[in-house]
Amino acid sequence: MAPPSSATAYTGKEFKDLPSSGPSAIAKLGLFTFFVCTRAMHPTIIDASKSVDPETGKKYFAYGQMTVVIGETVVTLILAQLICLASGGMNEWRKIWSPAPMKVFSMIGFVYALGDYLEMASMGSLGGAAYQILLQSKLVITALMMWAIKGSKQTALQWNILILVMLSMCVYMIGGSSDSGDGAIPIMGVINVLLKVTVSCFCAVLSDKYMKDFKSTPVYMQLVQFKCAWFATILAISFTDGVTWQNGFFNGWNGVTAGVLASFTVKGWSTMYILALLDSVLKNIGEACAVLVIYIAQVALPMFEDQFEVPTFLSVMVVILSVTAYVGAKGVVEKAEKYDKEIANKR
Repeated sequence: MAPPSSATAYTGKEFKDLPSSGPSAIAKLGLFTFFVCTRAMHPTIIDASKSVDPETGKKYFAYGQMTVVIGETVVTLILAQLICLASGGMNEWRKIWSPAPMKVFSMIGFVYALGDYLEMASMGSLGGAAYQILLQSKLVITALMMWAIKGSKQTALQWNILILVMLSMCVYMIGGSSDSGDGAIPIMGVINVLLKVTVSCFCAVLSDKYMKDFKSTPVYMQLVQFKCAWFATILAISFTDGVTWQNGFFNGWNGVTAGVLASFTVKGWSTMYILALLDSVLKNIGEACAVLVIYIAQVALPMFEDQFEVPTFLSVMVVILSVTAYVGAKGVVEKAEKYDKEIANKR
């Protein structure tokens, strides 16, 4: 039966005025900029907090590495519980200690604590830009994990780009400067970063597997549940490093060290809130763009001795562009696979 002549044809524009469920383009741009700045600021401040040994010229932490992490967990635990009490009173505060979510978030918090330890251990011998560049190895480690756990395979194009990412990181580490003092590649620093990346990827897998059942739990409550095991783990590690308590907890602290504490706090809170609003493409591109911001900061700021060098700058750009190429290739590959399936179904 034909439709009546008075009926209006559907054009697809009928719902154009409905509000979007996600953030606007301007809001996304602002969140992306803030994300890049926080990711760049964190390793830059940690690098700036180092002292220089006058005899060897090597950089080192004059303060206990774990003191800033312990301080951040204490600040977050107090702040998050105050927010919980202010928003929901004692009834909401009691929900923090529910056994089911506490078990899940404590397990993830324990793994995150290991990541913080590895981060500070690696930053002891690496500069901020080198650290952020090596973090891009998460693309390769994630691809291998997804292959092993879910059977998700990469195409030849994606593997080629991943190899390009790894080679570009090697070029930077070989040609760029390091904090080792003698120009050699700090092997332990590189190993610690790769372990940190592996731990972070493992945390992402755990979060994706277990946190779906607790999406309704407010972020500030989740932070308390995270930080309880986080604090206990870091506290236990601090008794084994021979520095944190033997030399005094605040020994070697100054204004920049307080900035490291603030940076850890901002990074922890922003990770929980902002990353939920940005898609994975923008997250990965933001992480890569942070490399360039760090390099510019190390060249421009007076507390760093780095000078602008064209080969180093070009190696940084190759890392960034190879990462963005891999991220962009995912959509192309998915469309190609969809097209191939449609063609196969028509035969």
